[in-house]
This record gives sequence, C-alpha cells and structure tokens, in this order.
Amino acid sequence: MNKNLLSNFIAIRNAFFSEVSIGITANAFLLLFHVLWFFLKHRPRPTDLAIGHLALIHLLMLITVGFIAADVFESRELWDDITCKAVIYSYQVTRSLSLCNTCLLSVLQAITLSPRSSWLAKFKHTSSHHNICGFLFLWVFNLSIGARFLISTVAAKNRTSYSLLFVTKSCSLWTLSYLLRHTFYVFWIFRDVSLIGLMAVSSGYMVTLLCRHKRRSQHLHSTSLSPRASPEQRATQTILLLMSIFVLLYLIDCIEYSFSWMWWKSDPVHFCVQMLVGNGYATIGPMLLISSEKRMIMFFKSMWEKKSVYLFRNR
Repeated sequence: MNKNLLSNFIAIRNAFFSEVSIGITANAFLLLFHVLWFFLKHRPRPTDLAIGHLALIHLLMLITVGFIAADVFESRELWDDITCKAVIYSYQVTRSLSLCNTCLLSVLQAITLSPRSSWLAKFKHTSSHHNICGFLFLWVFNLSIGARFLISTVAAKNRTSYSLLFVTKSCSLWTLSYLLRHTFYVFWIFRDVSLIGLMAVSSGYMVTLLCRHKRRSQHLHSTSLSPRASPEQRATQTILLLMSIFVLLYLIDCIEYSFSWMWWKSDPVHFCVQMLVGNGYATIGPMLLISSEKRMIMFFKSMWEKKSVYLFRNR
C-alpha cells in the first residue's frame, strides 16, 4: 500500500468510526427520550412512536456497521459462516426497515397535518396499539425478505471470481442463478420505488398544506408581523428536511452501488466511501430530530432539576 493510499485509508477509517460513534450516541439519546416520555405517561405526538422506532432501527444498524467497520479496517482473523450470516443479514434487514419506517413517518406526519375536512382525518386518532401492530408487520416482512442473505452469505476463506464479495474482508455472497437474481432485483426495485413514491406524495401533500396555511396567515396578519409556526408545522418542516436528506443519500448510494462490483478488484477504499454515504442518514437523521425537538431540552432539564432538589433534601 503506497503512502497516498495509506493516508486515504486512514482518513476514511477515522471518518467511518466517527460517523458510527456519533450516530450510535445520537440514536441512543433520541430513543432514551422517547422511551422515558412514553413510560412517564406524557402525551405523545402521533409520530413519536415512529421516531422512537426509527432511532431503535438506526441504533441496531450502526452497531452492526461497527462490526463491519472493525472487519474492514482492524480484523486480522476471518469470520466464520455463522458470524457472516448474522452480521450481513442484520445489516440488510435494518437498512430495509429504515426505508420502510421513514416512509411510514412521512405518511403519519401528513395525516397529522391534514385538515378535518380531509379523508385522512379519520386516521388521526389511530391508537398506538395499531401502530405497534404495523411495526411488527414491518419487522416480520423485512426479516422474511432478507432471508436470502442467510442462505447466500458465506465466509470468504478463499476469494474466487465465482463469488460476489460483500463489504467486509471476511464475507462474500454466492452468485444466484440468473432468474433468482433478477427476481430479487425487480422486487427490491419495486419496493424501493413504491416507498419513495409514497414519501414523495405525502411530502408534496404536506408542502401544499404548509403553503395554503401560509397564504391564509398572510391574510390574517400584516406582513410585518409574521405568525409563529405551530409545533405541527415545525415538526412537518423537520420531517420534510429529513425526507430530502434520505432521498439524496439514497440516490447517491444507488449510483455508487451500481459500480461497486468492480471496486473491490481495484481499490477497496471506494467500498468504505460507499458505506460512509450509505449510513449517513442513520447519523444525520437523529441529530436533525434532536436539534428540532424543544421538548427534549425541557424534559431533561426538568429531570435534572428534580434530581438536584432530591439530592439537596437528602443531604
């Protein structure tokens, strides 16, 4: 490995581990807030359960990515078949769940923002029980369609041209038959296009509602005194930004993935860049949600004050 390649490799390794560390911390913090908010009987928003579930998915995903990164950058011993199957299967399932849950979050926010006259209004009072059933369905569905990786993932003891090498040094995927391979590709493309299309429709609907509300506000208020956005509108703007980041990183990841089959033969650093981009949403997303969540600051501040009062009284 020459000097330039070594410096690039070290820089990408540091960026990779920094991304994973920040993402794990942010998702753990976001998940902790929603768990405490729920169990302390505070009134949750319709999207709170979906955001907490997304934080859990991204936390599991980044922990798995940490194992992948350790194998790419640090490992000196190759994994066995069981470890490869567990890591690659977990990573693929959580990536799929991230897409599904992000789409669900967009739809839930569109329902929350919809006016009473809209046909979506009848879904506003859906109980958390129904949402939990929906999350269970997403897990069962994605665990089932990801089962292919339990079969085709093997430990790469000897790299041959007959196996498609995956992200890590240790693991590779057996090449499926032409029919099975293209059947899976068509199914995944259909699923991804459908979910992203649903995100686009719900996002367009939310933008339309926000623009309509802005025009009405301009009739009710002078232009010099702009009304403050409601919590629902601020949450909608945050989720719209979240959708935009997701779609952008998803498209970049797809472009990189289409060329990834040739990169391992020439420069494995490119695969690390692909992983860096592919997991960017799991790190940026929770940071964006935390920065826009005023309840979180007030909640932890009140808990800290209660703890300080309790310690003071028991001295």
